[in-house]
Amino acid sequence: MTAGVGTVIDAVYVVAVLAFILGLKAMSSPETARRGIAYAGAAMLAAVVATFFSPGLSNFALIALGVIVGGGIGWYWARVVKMTAMPQMVAVFNGMGGGAAAAIAGVVLLSSLSNPADAGLSVAGAVIGSISIAGSVVAFLKLQGWMRQRPIVYPARQPINLTVLGVGVAFGVYAVVRVDTLFLLPFFVLLLVYGVLLTLPIGGADMPVVISLFNALTGIAVALDGFALVNGPLGDAGYAMVIAGVLVGAAGSLLTILMARAMNRSIGNVVFGAFGAVEETGVTMQGSMKPIEPDDAAVLMAYANQVIIAPGYGMAVAQAQQKVKELADLLEAKGVAVKFAIHPVAGRMPGHMNVLLAEAGISYDKLFDRDEINPEFATTDVVLVIGANDVVNPAARRVGSPLQGMPILDVDQAKNVLVIKRGQGKGFAGIENDLFYKENCRMLYGDAQQVVGKLVQALKRS
Repeated sequence: MTAGVGTVIDAVYVVAVLAFILGLKAMSSPETARRGIAYAGAAMLAAVVATFFSPGLSNFALIALGVIVGGGIGWYWARVVKMTAMPQMVAVFNGMGGGAAAAIAGVVLLSSLSNPADAGLSVAGAVIGSISIAGSVVAFLKLQGWMRQRPIVYPARQPINLTVLGVGVAFGVYAVVRVDTLFLLPFFVLLLVYGVLLTLPIGGADMPVVISLFNALTGIAVALDGFALVNGPLGDAGYAMVIAGVLVGAAGSLLTILMARAMNRSIGNVVFGAFGAVEETGVTMQGSMKPIEPDDAAVLMAYANQVIIAPGYGMAVAQAQQKVKELADLLEAKGVAVKFAIHPVAGRMPGHMNVLLAEAGISYDKLFDRDEINPEFATTDVVLVIGANDVVNPAARRVGSPLQGMPILDVDQAKNVLVIKRGQGKGFAGIENDLFYKENCRMLYGDAQQVVGKLVQALKRS
């Protein structure tokens, strides 16, 4: 009977893996993303249920309690979280995955230190999982605004970080060599400290890449734990963890690379560069920032042939997407073509802007990525920039600028540019925005929701 049950469990795991793959594929398109999430969720549920029937499994009550409590908290948080806070939730949930991987590795180490192969894999999984959960917590605190979002740097941070990492790993290796669980405590503590120290110097602008990186690390940690479990009584579950971990690790790694390329920076520069810690100095801007009244801006847009709206995280913070939808509808009612220009890192996570706008009822066919929309700016009458800064900064074309080479939205090439901005401060990168000083640019100062509301009212009167 045990063999028959094992065969059924293996079959469920295979089907679950296929569903995971289909889910990932469906998530690549906004139109099918909801279906992909449903596939992946159903696959995870099936895998969890199948694991309960694994031979040799015990402590069913504790496992069921964990599933109920964790599932309940996850369901409730997902129901009540605001779309603007979605990056924070992703960071926390990803950290939970890393923490679970580290905890599993700890259990394996406590029971299998005498097996060098399994212990070695568990040490690697514990290292990566611990870094992931600690770093994800810091990412959450920065995104939530409970910690300074700009890079937090300190003297000799790289030597200090490497020392903490090296000593921590040494404790883990020594625990395996000496078969002594006493050294596991400083091992885990130092790895958690390293995760915090690694993330502190990373600024808010780089959080999309960091969240994706920690997601990849969590997948790798889960896969390593799976390898360590393969030879144990829960070998079938180990194989499932390997496959699921590899899928998550591969998808997260690819996304991390793509996000770093979107900023024309290496992953190493994002993680270790403390980008934006020091603001750019010694650059004298030509011209001045020129304000414009909402009534005049509304008239300019009303008589345009095409308006392109370029949203940024400032729009999300102000929760202005509903007002933006109303603005777009009014413009289209007046015969103005409206499109949206989406930069890959305009929000705090991949696809954030797309989801926010879709939530407001804006059709996906009006959303265009950077490469699609850039050729249209030169023939566009008006571009409305809402809460975006670094991703529209022409300084990326200036030799010697910290942003040099970063692919941007070429909004400065439009005939007229309107920028909604809370004040005259710099972006997350700490770099003055050349766009704001150009002759074709006018500034609308204030909260994005309030300013767009004034534009809506002005359009209704025109």
